[in-house]
Parts: sequence; structure tokens; C-alpha cells
Amino acid sequence: MGDVAFAYSGHNVVLEIQATIQSTPERPSKGPMWKGVVVAYIIIALCYFPVALIGYWMFGNSVKDNILISLEKPAWLIAMANMFVVYAMPVFDMMETLLVKKLEFNPTRTLRFIVRNTYVAFTMFIGITFPFFGGLLGFFGGLAYAPTTYYLPCVIWLIVMKPRRYSLSWWINWVRKS
Repeated sequence: MGDVAFAYSGHNVVLEIQATIQSTPERPSKGPMWKGVVVAYIIIALCYFPVALIGYWMFGNSVKDNILISLEKPAWLIAMANMFVVYAMPVFDMMETLLVKKLEFNPTRTLRFIVRNTYVAFTMFIGITFPFFGGLLGFFGGLAYAPTTYYLPCVIWLIVMKPRRYSLSWWINWVRKS
């Protein structure tokens, strides 16, 4: 869960999508965006959880952080995993947009080639230099999940429900958020 939270914590594509949705004071874009984000995370969960459960059922805990190191066969699965670099597309887009708009580079194929290869090389360098990178991702992902899982629900419940001060439910939520 930590790896998923770190990888899908959000990126500039969400802002670009929200910018294209018509928004008026009567019909703000917040509603459709919220629905879209919920659907997106449901789809992500539906894709990841079966793979995680089946993978754990098949291999147990003998899988290394980088599953491609653990697998030797089938070759098609390894090739398919490598093709999923598509998930890096929003990062590529953000970097290219920054270089073109802020630093006034020309949007050419050469720029795209250099940016994408530099990103992949940097990611590979980080992965190689930190052998515990998978655990680090789990830590940062858990750090991102902690407020939304433990702290915010209690605070929101206290604000919305306004239980009687010092009642049992007030104490339970106050202690849990602390």
C-alpha cells in the first residue's frame, strides 16, 4: 500500500483535467473532479489488489522489492512489466512543460528524448544506489496514508458531528487522532 500511495499521490494531469472542465459558481468543477478521482482510485485498486493477492499467494514473501529481479520466466510478463513505463508519462509531460514554458526550450523530439532518458537514468541511479528503496517507498507511502487514515477522519468526525465535549465518543476520537 505504501508503494501505491507514493506512486499515485497525484500529479499535474489532475490539474490539467480540472482546467478543461467548465466551472461556474452554480456548477463548480469540484463535483465532477471528485467523482473522477474516486473512480480513478477505485480502478487503480481493482488493478493492483488482485495482482498483489495472487502474487503473494504464488510467491509468498520471497519476492524482492523489484519483482523483475525475482522473476525469471515468463519472458512475456517481464516484457509487459517493462512496457508499463507509460505510468511515467505524466512526469515526462510535467518536465517537458516546465522546460518549454519556464525555461523557453524549443519543444522538439530531441528535447523529449533527452528529458525522458535523463529521467529514466536518474530513476535507475536512485534505484541502484538505494538497495532499500522499496522499503523507503513503503515508508513514505505510509507517511502519506497516516494523516488520511488516522488523523483526518477523527478530526472531521469531531467537526461534523460535534459530540458533547468530554463524552465517550469525543474522548475516543480525540485520543485516536493524537
